[in-house]
Amino acid sequence: MAQSNVLCGVLLEEETLTIEELARACAVAPQWVVERVEAGVLGQVSIAAGEMRFASAHLVRARRLAFAERGFECNPEVAALVADLIEEVEQLRRELRAARSAAGRFGQ
Repeated sequence: MAQSNVLCGVLLEEETLTIEELARACAVAPQWVVERVEAGVLGQVSIAAGEMRFASAHLVRARRLAFAERGFECNPEVAALVADLIEEVEQLRRELRAARSAAGRFGQ
């Protein structure tokens, strides 16, 4: 069985990853990352010293894309739609929790 070197650790908002680090963390080839950036499904990427840099949000999204592509054998565009829907549900849940919290503070 081949051993996989997966990057694990704590995400720090101000830290960024290289293409190689992001690819390793998602268990994909660096070319996979480049293709998703070029297709526009990974989001806006910053460039520092001529090298693409990826934030923690990119890591979360890339993992979702890779999971959807592997699990459902879908193309990058469908995987991006799945990731978009997951992100939307998470946002709606945050808003619902905030609304419930605000209603609780005001005795409603």
